Amino acid sequence: MDVAELVDRARERQPRAVAKLISLVEDASPKLREIAAALTPYTGHARVIGLTGPPGVGKSTSTSVLVTALRKAGQRVGVLAIDPSSPFSGGALLGDRIRMTEHATDPGVFIRSMATRGHLGGLAWATPQAVRVLDAAGFDVVLIETVGVGQSEVDVVGLADTTVVLLAPGLGDGVQAAKAGVLEIADVFVVNKADRDGADVVARDLKQLIAYGRREVRGESWRQPIVRTVASRGEGAEELVRALDEHREWLETRGELVRRRTRRAASEVEAIAVRRLRAELADLHGGGHLNGLAERVVERALDPYAAADALLAELKPGQ
Repeated sequence: MDVAELVDRARERQPRAVAKLISLVEDASPKLREIAAALTPYTGHARVIGLTGPPGVGKSTSTSVLVTALRKAGQRVGVLAIDPSSPFSGGALLGDRIRMTEHATDPGVFIRSMATRGHLGGLAWATPQAVRVLDAAGFDVVLIETVGVGQSEVDVVGLADTTVVLLAPGLGDGVQAAKAGVLEIADVFVVNKADRDGADVVARDLKQLIAYGRREVRGESWRQPIVRTVASRGEGAEELVRALDEHREWLETRGELVRRRTRRAASEVEAIAVRRLRAELADLHGGGHLNGLAERVVERALDPYAAADALLAELKPGQ
């Protein structure tokens, strides 16, 4: 099946075509450029929502509950559940997808597990292209559930229109469980497992953090809401959807949505250019030229910047 036919079938809401396109982008198919060109005219409509937080906060359960609430509102939902990679096959361990089996028979929901394949930041390297596939296939909302992340794994903020950071009591110091790196990317905070002891403490600490952050920001800014949920019982889903809708309205009325998507596109273009540059470096004399320059740096015959200039000159002779 050629790319044009696959895209047509994906737009006709055929899940197998959607799955095939995502598989092609995950495997870095030689047709990747053709796929991107075919999909692009149909993109730009889906809301992209990222859900992240430390392990154990209930991201998968919260994602499933959010899917249910969005479906009740009549929206088609695509889910990209980023899982750790299997040490044997390199594929996704499928833990997140297994916890969302209640949506498996819903034609308005598409769930795909993606392996990180060693990529840091909480996402898989092919996640941006997978989002493009779901967007072009007509999904109204794309949910990206990251792996359990630490304080520096914040790639989702560069991909999502709205980033939801989940915390829960019982993880030691609730706020410190995520650290500033993750907390600073939040557009909406969720305190899950709010029926447990310590939920009030987590919410109080978040309020103090938000108040401090607003003192540091000049001008009008978004004040992150704190939504309490008990995802295992479906409690708080309506409040979370309301918070997401309010943030969407805020993004649109202030032009922030366009700015965020422009930054997202810039990052994606840069990443593609860097990958191509690395491939060219690897091809350059079988990598021998780079190794030769590295040896001269070790011998102190060249400094690293001069070596980099020489390498770039070799890539683009005459410039």
